[in-house]
Amino acid sequence: MIRKLSIIFITMGLLVVLWNGYPWWMQSQVVTEGPGNTMVSEQLSDSSNPMDYVYADTYEGDGELTVPKLGKKYPVDYDSDPDTLKKGIGMLDTSFASSPSEGGHTVLAGHSETTFAGLNGLVEGDFIYLTENNIEYEYQINKIWVADSEDTSFLVPTSSPTLTFTTCYPFDFTGSAPERFIVQADLVKQQEIQ
Repeated sequence: MIRKLSIIFITMGLLVVLWNGYPWWMQSQVVTEGPGNTMVSEQLSDSSNPMDYVYADTYEGDGELTVPKLGKKYPVDYDSDPDTLKKGIGMLDTSFASSPSEGGHTVLAGHSETTFAGLNGLVEGDFIYLTENNIEYEYQINKIWVADSEDTSFLVPTSSPTLTFTTCYPFDFTGSAPERFIVQADLVKQQEIQ
């Protein structure tokens, strides 16, 4: 009898681990190695640090976000619902936020334990690239801060093209995080890519 109960509890435990572990694993698989692109390659030729790029090979979004400092490239989708964030990074589409082609405030959201893991390795002055419809937008980080999870003061229209990331903070927090890690960058230039 005890042996049967032990087998049942072990099986239930394994099922719980698989049930919760598989979605986490799928989110972390959004990123894998791949090649770079035009402006990013130009920046890296001036850098002494070699880069490994990260690509989404299991999911293609509406655009791509490249963060050379982290050596990562992410798919970006025009939505920020929970299903989209399970696949990669979501772009808010509201009255204050728009896509980069519209020239306003572009706001991206992602999970801190999967797609945006390591985002705290960025510093002011780092470059970020967002590609949409064969146009690559180059941004430079001008501000990084931590805000309360209820603080939405950064979600406002901007007078010049701006890119903002937001993710849960602290990065190693399990559950509903009490704060948000926010990265804001200004558009430096844009170019068409072939």
